Amino acid sequence: MSKQIAIVEDEPAILGNYTDVLTRQGYAVRGYANRTQALSEFRNRLPDLAILDIGLGDDVDGGFELCRELRALSPTIPIIFLTARDSELDTVSGLRLGADDYLTKDISLAHLTARIAALFRRTEALQQRAEDDEVLVRNDLRMDMDRLQISWKEQPVDLTVTEIWFVHALSNHPGHVRTRDQLMEAANILVDASSISTHIKRIRRKFSAIDPEFDAIETIYGMGYRWNSSD
Repeated sequence: MSKQIAIVEDEPAILGNYTDVLTRQGYAVRGYANRTQALSEFRNRLPDLAILDIGLGDDVDGGFELCRELRALSPTIPIIFLTARDSELDTVSGLRLGADDYLTKDISLAHLTARIAALFRRTEALQQRAEDDEVLVRNDLRMDMDRLQISWKEQPVDLTVTEIWFVHALSNHPGHVRTRDQLMEAANILVDASSISTHIKRIRRKFSAIDPEFDAIETIYGMGYRWNSSD
């Protein structure tokens, strides 16, 4: 069965171009011109992946709000921002809201399709790894990779696919420093150092919301991060 991709883009010509390209790649694509239309559909049926523009007509930051609403519906659905806005502030904002990738519209269509394929591979690889690793337990951390469910002290932690990859890469080798390059390789993404830091901060906030004393992820300045565990 074809993967379902939703594209939220207010420019009809751009939406049509992306739809044609992805349809030829074998995906089932649905396009939406505004946040209201997209959200109404998402509440009835979630796509397998969503591509969001930030500015949607008069709704200048509509894509940001839609990302927040979509994350509330599903913590794991892959989300890509595809926008003309290329400021560092917008990039960080998008990642903080839970996007898995942030791309600008000057990228090639080949690059876009490669990023989409990479996100699908990551989701499938996590589930495939579950068949080999079953459930990963590190003290208070429990990772059920088959269901993409993470818990800390028996409380669920809603992580995105990218965040799950980071936690798995760190906790699978407790005490070992993982460089930013190693984390990017594990998550199959290519971002700058500040974006990695943004993902890690977001992960920490989610764990800290459950456990204010959470300190399992340690920053090793100038090197990367490591998972501290007494196992």
